[in-house]
Amino acid sequence: MKRIMITIALLVGVITTVSANTVTGEGAWCWFADPRALHYENPEGTINATYLGYIDNHGNIRATQMDFVSGRRDEVIIRSYFQPDDHNNPTFLVLPDERVMIFYTRHTDEPRIWYRISVRKGDITTLGEERYIETRQNTTYPSPFIMSDDPNHIYLCWRGINWHPTIARLTMPDMSDNVSIDFGPRQIVQSTGARPYAKYQSNGRDKIYLTYTTGHPDNEWPCWLYFNVIDINHGDGPILRDIKGNELAHVADATFRVNKTEEYKAQFPFTLIDSPTDTRDWVWQITLDAKEQPVVAMTHISNDKNTHTYIHAKWTGKDWRLTTLADGGHAFHQNWQRTEKCYSGGMAFDSDNPNVVYVSVPVNGTYEICRITLTDKGKIAERKYITTNSAKNNMRPYVIPSSATSPLRLCWMRGDYYYWMVNRNYPQGFPTSLECDYNLPEITTGKVIFDDTDYRGQTLQVSPNIMLGITADNYLYLRIGNRTYVSQCRYLTSDDWARFSTGTSGDTWPTRIISAHITLSELDGYTILSRNGAIEMKIKV
Repeated sequence: MKRIMITIALLVGVITTVSANTVTGEGAWCWFADPRALHYENPEGTINATYLGYIDNHGNIRATQMDFVSGRRDEVIIRSYFQPDDHNNPTFLVLPDERVMIFYTRHTDEPRIWYRISVRKGDITTLGEERYIETRQNTTYPSPFIMSDDPNHIYLCWRGINWHPTIARLTMPDMSDNVSIDFGPRQIVQSTGARPYAKYQSNGRDKIYLTYTTGHPDNEWPCWLYFNVIDINHGDGPILRDIKGNELAHVADATFRVNKTEEYKAQFPFTLIDSPTDTRDWVWQITLDAKEQPVVAMTHISNDKNTHTYIHAKWTGKDWRLTTLADGGHAFHQNWQRTEKCYSGGMAFDSDNPNVVYVSVPVNGTYEICRITLTDKGKIAERKYITTNSAKNNMRPYVIPSSATSPLRLCWMRGDYYYWMVNRNYPQGFPTSLECDYNLPEITTGKVIFDDTDYRGQTLQVSPNIMLGITADNYLYLRIGNRTYVSQCRYLTSDDWARFSTGTSGDTWPTRIISAHITLSELDGYTILSRNGAIEMKIKV
């Protein structure tokens, strides 16, 4: 397969500063579970909202909802006391009935995929009960899709069987929000590497595009980058193809095997984006252009892992055109000389225009977000810095899918970053904030009926009709009249991981909350319980 390499010298672009706005003061995400944020608006104009998901250093999976119809911004606790690991950020899917489904998993040490579904259409402040899907092997990085050629199912991809790309087909949620697996899980490919890292993107109709590495670039040199197409086959069982449409395997019957030999390259040339001899490839994103041709954001990492180069890989219809975008320096974090040397600052497409790429690059020792615009021929036309003169690093940019008509489009992490997990070896973890390119309104409550900045879990008679307390197994509850409503989130954090845990070994370290800010408010017929400013329960009464 012919490969064209275009290397462009760095250009001096116009340097401008875009006002950054903090989504949350403490939140992080990895780049393999997507969509980690999503915009949705319906033709009727009744829903116009953005959902941004993240996990904080205390093991709380949270999300911010920006409702552009009401002008309200709210934060929600999806799950508390979870494994404090940035691989566990939630992902979003809007169901055909316009409710929002949120998926999340622990990192590699539990055979379950968790989810919650909003009660109201387009409103994640009204999440239903927590559910889970049992799997045969441990899970990480859920990526969900609904396809118009099979509109009655959810296709879910993740890292699962043998630490490899895995797919299952789910039924739509029933009246109790339960789903079941009616196809799979099936391992899609088998590599010679232990852990291929995969990214997915759907055309929304009949195909899921899949790109993945030989393995973790820390362990693979060279590390190749592959590309396949999952044809959902009208729901009759997915077929794996190469980019030219040649059949590779029926996923139900066989796992396609890849390697990095010249013999494999000659036999399956259209399954490869890049087959270097002297670098380690890693991948950040797939998107599609207006002609539904795939474009891939990737990095070349040197053998010593100290030089990261951002690459724009475009399928021309005949071959992959690789354009060098920028020097990404070394790994962005505080411990880059000690661990995770392949953690680039990050890159992201504007999915509505794949010729626009956001990259995190070092400038005078600090990582800044730069927007690079290419011509259709793959030449760099403009560089514009989105952040400048930052006191802390800016990394892992992400352009929110389906946000072309929204003023809120670009988000990124900012701050110090020590490790992807809070544990005994790296107790500081990932105390980063999330920033965005939109002037977010302040989070406001409705009519406050109870506000305790130092709540210690005691039973309190809030009003003649409302009692607040905590159950024996550490869940907040509200008793309103004769009915009791119990939170889905335990009144615990995961802070003890910083003292006791050493990794992803299935351990749990419940940490009692000494004090929290608890607010009860009333808004539009709902009673809302918030913990430290984030909605934990929203009860229609």
